[in-house]
Amino acid sequence: QVQLVESGGGLVQAGDSMRLSCAASGLAFGRLAMAWFRQAPGKAREFVGAINWRGGTKYADFVKGRFTVSRDSAKNLVELQMGSLKPEDTAVYYCAADVNFAATPPTTGYGYWGQGTQVTVSS
Repeated sequence: QVQLVESGGGLVQAGDSMRLSCAASGLAFGRLAMAWFRQAPGKAREFVGAINWRGGTKYADFVKGRFTVSRDSAKNLVELQMGSLKPEDTAVYYCAADVNFAATPPTTGYGYWGQGTQVTVSS
């Protein structure tokens, strides 16, 4: 079992930056692909970005260079650095993980999920 705990959400203004963190425990961190998803009110959960076991990344098109996913294997931590935030980025952001050694991190199929953290961007 993998336990994921997100932190770092809150209220910011449009144009600001924010960093979310996800602490993982329960399985060898080096075996995990890690990802971030988000769900806005009334909308389906959507993929934001992911990082594989050796640091390769993949992002949703709407990120357009504004967001960066990184991992710290010494701390079993994955982070989502978000910049140039927009009101449409308002959502609950979820950390996800699964054992995966693909060369490109997957955008679906994650079996472990955090509880989510609210990000609100005011205009």
